[in-house]
This record gives sequence, structure tokens and C-alpha cells, in this order.
Amino acid sequence: MIEAAIFVILPLCLAVAAFSDLFTMTIPNRVSVILFGAFLLVAPLAGLGATMIGMHLLASLIVFSACFTLFALNVMGGGDAKLLTASAVWFGLNSSLMTFVLYVSIVGGLLTLLILMMRKQENAILASGLPVPSLLFTAKKIPYGIAIGLGGFLAYPSSPLMQAALAQLH
Repeated sequence: MIEAAIFVILPLCLAVAAFSDLFTMTIPNRVSVILFGAFLLVAPLAGLGATMIGMHLLASLIVFSACFTLFALNVMGGGDAKLLTASAVWFGLNSSLMTFVLYVSIVGGLLTLLILMMRKQENAILASGLPVPSLLFTAKKIPYGIAIGLGGFLAYPSSPLMQAALAQLH
């Protein structure tokens, strides 16, 4: 039962956030609240001890500090900051967090380049009839929730909770 929650919650929340950001340029607060709250419920049931849970919370606090600074400098959106913070708690203060941040950075850079190229070709894309959300052309920001979602999907297999769930199945 707990393994099913581990396999589903983070990926589902990341997918909801990515699609929401793509189509509305917003990430619902409830996604980040569900992610953070679900971790607090699932982690002890998955066998993570108090020290390990504390390390996961510390990872989230560190990511929050960096994101808050970027938000204050108007470099990052609030929804992106909350989603990164809530996702970081699932990875903990270890190499899987660094893998997550690296994947988010790489995917985010590629996403930014793709959207900037699309914006230069807006007329051709619209004339072709491709079903592209209009906000990608009109908004002045990048829907970074997509990068956070894809980075999370790529890094999640290395996370401590996923490793614990896989160990329980074997």
C-alpha cells in the first residue's frame, strides 16, 4: 500500500503542475501542499527514521532559501519556488537531490531555448495549425513547472523513498 503511494504521489503531482503551468502559466498551491504533506505521512510509514526525515526537511529548507532569493530578485516565479521546495523534500539531502536539481536545470535550459525559438516563429507556428497554448507566445515568462516535472521524473528512481519502496517489493 505505502509503495503504491510512493510510486504515484510525486509523479502525479509533478504531472499536474507541469500541465497546469503549460496551459495556464500557474502552478496550483494545492499541488505543493499535497507533495509536502504526503511526504510527511509517507516517509515514516516507508521506514525513514527521524534523522533521515530531518535531512529531507533540511534539503527542502535549503532549496526554499535559494528559491526565495531568486523569487525576491524576480528571477523565479512563486509557484516554481513552492514546487521545487515541495519536490526537494522527496529527494533529501543526498546525491539524488543534486541529480534532481541538475536534471531540472538541464531540462529548464532546453525548455527556455525551445520556447524562445518558438516565440520567434510564432506566425509560422500559428499558421501551421499546431495546437500550441497561446500563453507560450504571449506570456513574458517560461513555464518552468514543466522542467521541474520532467527533472523530477528523471531523478525520482534515485530518491531514497523510491529505493525504499523498491526494496520492499523485492
